[in-house]
Amino acid sequence: MKAEPLIQQNDGYLKKTPIFQFILLSILFPLWGAAASLNDILIAQFKSVFTLSDFATALVQSAFYGGYFLIAIPASMVIKKTTYKIAVLIGLLFYIIGCSLFFPASHMATYTMFLVAIFAIAIGLGFLETSANTYSSMMGPRESATLRLNISQTFTPIGSIIGILLGKYLIFQEGESLEKQLARMTPEEAHDFSLAMLQHTLQPYKYMIFILIAVLIVFLFTKYPSCKVQVDQKLKSTPGMKETLRYLFKNKRFGKGIIAQFLYVGMQVAVWSFTIRLALVLNDDLNERSASNFMVYSFIAFFVGKFIANFLMTRFSPQKVLVVYSIIGTALLGYIVFATNMSAVYAAVAVSMLFGPCWATIYGETLNVVQDKKYTETAGAILVMAIVGGAVIPAVQGIASDLLGSIQYAFIVPMLCFVYVGYYFYQEMKREQAIDSSASDYTSIQS
Repeated sequence: MKAEPLIQQNDGYLKKTPIFQFILLSILFPLWGAAASLNDILIAQFKSVFTLSDFATALVQSAFYGGYFLIAIPASMVIKKTTYKIAVLIGLLFYIIGCSLFFPASHMATYTMFLVAIFAIAIGLGFLETSANTYSSMMGPRESATLRLNISQTFTPIGSIIGILLGKYLIFQEGESLEKQLARMTPEEAHDFSLAMLQHTLQPYKYMIFILIAVLIVFLFTKYPSCKVQVDQKLKSTPGMKETLRYLFKNKRFGKGIIAQFLYVGMQVAVWSFTIRLALVLNDDLNERSASNFMVYSFIAFFVGKFIANFLMTRFSPQKVLVVYSIIGTALLGYIVFATNMSAVYAAVAVSMLFGPCWATIYGETLNVVQDKKYTETAGAILVMAIVGGAVIPAVQGIASDLLGSIQYAFIVPMLCFVYVGYYFYQEMKREQAIDSSASDYTSIQS
C-alpha cells in the first residue's frame, strides 16, 4: 500500500501529522533529557571529588547551557541553508563526540576537561533542540502546534529518569557519602580515591554512545518533510539576519516570551541542580546514591505534571493552566526556603510537577506570535538561546548559597523566577480574554 503524501501548507505547517516521523522526532527529546539529568549527578560527584564551592559546581550547568546559547544561531543558519533533518544529524554527531570526550576526561582527571566534554555535548544538543522543537510544532496543522510540542516534550522526563538511574547505579557507589569518606583519608588516599571515583563518570556515556549511533542511523534513512515556508522565487524575500532580528525585537510579546523562557529554564535547572545537595544537607544519614532517588521522584513528578497539563489544556486555555501552576509552584519554592526538615526536599520534588508544561507552552506561544513565518527558523533559535538561563540562574543560586551559608535560603532565587513566569502567563491570559471579549461583542453587533 502506497504511503499517503505529506501535504505542506505555504506557511510550512503540514496538513496532517506523519505519525512515524513525529514519533521518531519525539525520541530525540529524551536524549537531551538524559544528558541534562546526568549533569545533576555530576554536580554532586564533582562537589566532593574536586572540593568545589556551590558556585563552582554550578559551572557544570554554565558549560552545558552556555553551549546551547552559542550554537543556537549557527544552528538556525544551517537549518535555513539546508533542512531540519540535516541539523538533527549534525546534533547527533556532536552529541556522540561529546560523550566520547568523557574517555580522556576520566583519565586526565581535571575539572576543566570534564567541562569541555559537557560543552561539546551541549553543542550537539543545541542543534537538536533548535531543530526538533520548531520541527515538532510545525509537523501538522498550525492550530495544534503548541499541543503537538507539549506531546513531544512529554518524552523528555523519560530520558531524565533514565539519566538519573544511569548516574545512580554507574557513577554513585554504595557506602557513606563521599564527603564523609574523604574526611577520614590522608591527602594521598583522598587523591587515589578521587581518581577512582572519576573513572565511574565515564560509564553512562559508554551506553549513550551506542544509543545515539542507532538513532542516527534510523534518522538518516527516514524521509522527512521540509516544513519550510514556501518563498516566491521571483521576490527572493529570504530575510538576512539583521532584518530578522530587527523584526523580532520590535515584537514586544516575543521579547517577553524570551525573558520568561530564560527565567523558566534557569529556575528548573537550579532546583534540579541542588535537590541532591539539599537532601544531603538536611539528612546526614543519606549518601549520594540514596539522595539521587529524590531526582528520580522529581522527574516522575515532571512527567505526571505534563500529562495533567496536556489534559487540562484540552479544556482550558494554556495560559489559565500555567497561571495556576505558577502560583502553586511559587508557594512550594517559598516553603523550601523556610522549612526545617526533609519536607523541604519533598517540596522540591513536588515543584517539578509544576515545571512540566512551561517550556513547551512558552516556546509554542512565543513562536506563534511571529506572524511572518519567513522568520521562524531564527525565532526558534533565539528561543533556544534563552536556555542560557540554565547557565546563569544556577550560578546565581550557587553564589547566594555560598554568601548566605545556606542552600535552603538560596532557593529564593528560583522562587522569584517563578513569580515572573506566573506574571507572564497572567498577562497572556488577560490578553486572550480581551480578544475573546472583543470577538464576542463584534458577533453580538453583527447579529
